[in-house]
Amino acid sequence: MAVTEIHVAVAVIIREGRVLIARRPDHVHQGGLLEFPGGKVEPGETVQQALVREIQEETGLQVPVASLSPVIGIRHDYGDKRVFLDVWRTDAAIGEAEGREGQPVQWQRVGELRDEEFPAANRPIIRALKLPSWLAITGQYRAPADILNQFQERIRVARPELVVFRAPMLSATEYQTIARDLVMAGREQGVQIILHGAADRLDRVPEAAGVHLPWREADRCGQRPVPAGKWLGVSCHSAAEVAHAEVIGVDYATLGPVSPTPSHPGAPVMGWESFGRQVAAAAVPVYALGGLTPDDGDIARRLGAQGVAGISLWWSGI
Repeated sequence: MAVTEIHVAVAVIIREGRVLIARRPDHVHQGGLLEFPGGKVEPGETVQQALVREIQEETGLQVPVASLSPVIGIRHDYGDKRVFLDVWRTDAAIGEAEGREGQPVQWQRVGELRDEEFPAANRPIIRALKLPSWLAITGQYRAPADILNQFQERIRVARPELVVFRAPMLSATEYQTIARDLVMAGREQGVQIILHGAADRLDRVPEAAGVHLPWREADRCGQRPVPAGKWLGVSCHSAAEVAHAEVIGVDYATLGPVSPTPSHPGAPVMGWESFGRQVAAAAVPVYALGGLTPDDGDIARRLGAQGVAGISLWWSGI
């Protein structure tokens, strides 16, 4: 017998750097675990209408429809139940939150959210909340010995939170040495460094925040190649590649090129319409990549993406 998919509207309600969390009653599906407020979208309702209704009924908060923006859509099969979590965010909820259905509610810092305390389907939401809205990638450098200086120059100006250290022209030894220097410099400025290349680079520089796999490396993986607690990203160019990234347990994917880019002249581009369709099918946070500017971040997020990634967003002007 076919299993019906349940469309669930989920609200990420942010206030003063904290997110509203509820605990599921013990007697319901996934009882006792934490969750983001929300509920089933009823026939004839839009997801926004469902969110406004559910949040008012569950917590007493008033949510202006215009304040809602998409975060991520997640399809998850629990075996006995299949759900589509349609996740939207607001930082403009009005009133004081209370558990009107007897459920405990609390405001919790995003950094304190733990996978094991939530249903499995909620975990990509946690990733989306912890990841920044743009992902910086290092570009061309004057000379290997000067990468650290260029990096420090750029972080003082652009202030990224997360940087992928991509330097394909370096030898393995050079990359390892410079990566360690960047990790230390990043810590002083509150910047996390993600390595780029094969997963075993993290074995050599375990101080890094994670690793970003080019597609050729991800394609060889049958399971997650890095430990929990480290970021794992993959460069993808199609919905099929994003689906494989999900199978191996990535925390995020980049998808593109959306527009023409100087680093890959003549490469075919997918455009925003195709990008939006592929993001809608993804169950992990996705960054738009390829020929983009900071202003494109709003377009990407309206399509349900995490934001934008790239080199020219921050590495120009040196």
